[in-house]
Amino acid sequence: QVQLVESGGGLVQAGGSLRLSCEASGRTFSSYVMGWFRQAPGKEREFVAVISTRGGSVYYGDSVKGRFTISRDNAKNTVYLQMNSLKPEDTAVYYCAAKETWASVVAAGAYRYWGQGTQVTVSS
Repeated sequence: QVQLVESGGGLVQAGGSLRLSCEASGRTFSSYVMGWFRQAPGKEREFVAVISTRGGSVYYGDSVKGRFTISRDNAKNTVYLQMNSLKPEDTAVYYCAAKETWASVVAAGAYRYWGQGTQVTVSS
């Protein structure tokens, strides 16, 4: 069982930056692939980024590539999402999620554990 708690969301102007954090409970955090997803009102949940268990592999959604960076600190049971050059279209609730394998990492349905989400609002 893994419990995930996101933090770091808020209101920011376009062009600004935010860093989201997701802290996991339990001693097996380092065995999980960690992903970030987002969901805007009226839209489906969208894949943002994923990082492998030791951080050696990362993958990004096309809409955030070059602007967002995912990282993790296994000693702190935490995964991060650094978001730069934010745009109004990045406004959404951001969720972190955990899964056991690298298979289907862009599919929300493939993740077993989810956080409660943190709101990110980017004003124009």
